[in-house]
Amino acid sequence: MSPTPDTFLKRGTAAYRRATLALFCAGFATFALLYCVQPLLPLLAGHFQVSAASSSLVLSLTTLSLAICLLVSGALAESWGRKPVMAAALGLASVLGIACALVESWHLLLVLRAVLGLALSGLPALAMAYVGEEFDPEALPAAMGLYIGGTALGGLLGRLLAGLLSDLGGWQLALGGIAAVGLAALALFVWLLPPSRHFKAHPLSLGGLLGNFRAHLGNADLRGLFLLAFLLMGGFVALFNYVGFRLAGPPFGLSSTVIGLLFTVYLVGILSAGWGGRLVPRFGARRVMLGGIGIMLSGVALCALPWLSAAVIGLALVTLGFFAAHAVASGQVGQRAQGAKAQASALYLCAYYLGSSLVGYAGGYVWEHAGWLPLLGLLAAVFVLAAWRARRL
Repeated sequence: MSPTPDTFLKRGTAAYRRATLALFCAGFATFALLYCVQPLLPLLAGHFQVSAASSSLVLSLTTLSLAICLLVSGALAESWGRKPVMAAALGLASVLGIACALVESWHLLLVLRAVLGLALSGLPALAMAYVGEEFDPEALPAAMGLYIGGTALGGLLGRLLAGLLSDLGGWQLALGGIAAVGLAALALFVWLLPPSRHFKAHPLSLGGLLGNFRAHLGNADLRGLFLLAFLLMGGFVALFNYVGFRLAGPPFGLSSTVIGLLFTVYLVGILSAGWGGRLVPRFGARRVMLGGIGIMLSGVALCALPWLSAAVIGLALVTLGFFAAHAVASGQVGQRAQGAKAQASALYLCAYYLGSSLVGYAGGYVWEHAGWLPLLGLLAAVFVLAAWRARRL
């Protein structure tokens, strides 16, 4: 039977508030566990006697395994359900986070972080699918915005808290502390999230899973959203990967501590994710996404100016526009997918993380061989292409 309007989670109800808070906690913990190692790379390089490039594997292997395994976990979730798999994924990732704090072997740490990425793959796609299935269509954009806001806050505080704890007790305390935060988020998630009402389990079938992927990739709107995820995340990560090199050199000469504080612009993203979702009923998803991309382009233009204030405002604008556009695009995946929503969300997020890897690497090549302004030109071209694709939705 088709779900009735009364079975959806509606804004203003206690169930809606519990569900959005639970998903906020899940998004927060996922990104805190994922990105907490970023400020610890120098400590890890020194402790394990590896190069700076090798130390980055502790993050890149995690995101790579996450991107690849998203396709598998999204498919399995069509048979295993939403809440149980998300809870198991967050619990396993938190336990692996504690194990990472106890190892003394570099290679074992890399293995554990790769498995941690595998565990986390069971959460983002399922959270997006849960929102698409359980929330009232009018409340869906705002709910997705709150979830994306939780991911932004997790990415920010995971980095800042890891840096603070590492100053107090080294990288081991930092990783263990973030894992403890993950366990606390798990307890809140299990307590708060209402069970799925609209999920329908499908028997595991390789042919059926491949058929779902073919159906999603055959949907022109979904293909456009996947391309948007690739372009937007790729350009966003590339900017933040190399702005530190720019600000450390002339004419700025900032210290690494001050550069690290630039991640506080993620606070703007927390606000804009929810703000973007709430604007959809009034202006439509396409206009809101185009507006977010336009804001990103204005931020890129400001980053080209040789003034620190312009760079900070530019980074804030890029962050604001990115999270608004990403929140809306994420919500559109759940609305436009014809069944197998977890697999559709998994494809979106796979494109999202692949963009981070490929465009981020390409940005580094441009930075090393051409400099800052050509890199900004590349990012502007990426965002213009994203705007062109958004117009076609």
